Amino acid sequence: MTNAELAVLTLVAEQPRHGYEIERVIEERGMRDWTEIGFSSIYYVLKKLEKAGLVEGRLEEAQRGPARKVYHLTPAGREAARAGVLEALSVPRHCYPPIQLGLASLPGIPAAEAVAALRQYREALIEDLAHVHERWEAQRPLPDFVDAMFDHSTTVIEAEIAWVERFISQLERRKEDENVQG
Repeated sequence: MTNAELAVLTLVAEQPRHGYEIERVIEERGMRDWTEIGFSSIYYVLKKLEKAGLVEGRLEEAQRGPARKVYHLTPAGREAARAGVLEALSVPRHCYPPIQLGLASLPGIPAAEAVAALRQYREALIEDLAHVHERWEAQRPLPDFVDAMFDHSTTVIEAEIAWVERFISQLERRKEDENVQG
C-alpha cells in the first residue's frame, strides 16, 4: 500500500469522510510534508480503495448544499489500515531524496560549487522548519498523535540541518586543500 493510500485509508478509519474533508485534514496536519498526495489524487485514491473493498462510498445528504459521497471503512479496510499503521510504526523506510544522488555524484563537482549548493539546501531546510513551526503553533492545542507528527517533522529537519552544516565544514576543508594544491 502506498503512503497516499494509507493516509487516506486511516483518515476514513478515524471517521467517515468525503473527499473535501479528507483534503482539509491533510492540509491541517501538514501531511503533504511526508506523503505525496495532491488534492486531485484524493478521489483517485478513494476509488482505488473502494475497488479493493477497503472503503465504501455512500451518497449522503449534506446539511447545506448537494448530497456528497461519504466514504466508510469496510471490515477489510479496518484490518488493512491497522496492518498498514503497525508496519509504518515498526519498519523503517529509507526514502532516497535527490540529495542522495547529488552526494553520489559529488566527486565530479568542485568543492566551492558543492558548498554553495549545500548552503542553498540548508537555507531551504531552515525555511521548511520555520513553516512547520508556524503551522504547528497556529493549530495548538492538538491531539497527541498530531502533535507527535509535527514534533517528528521538526526533529528530522533539525537533524538534517545539523548534518548539512557539518558536511559543509568538511567540504570547506577540502576546498582549502584544493586551493593549496592548485
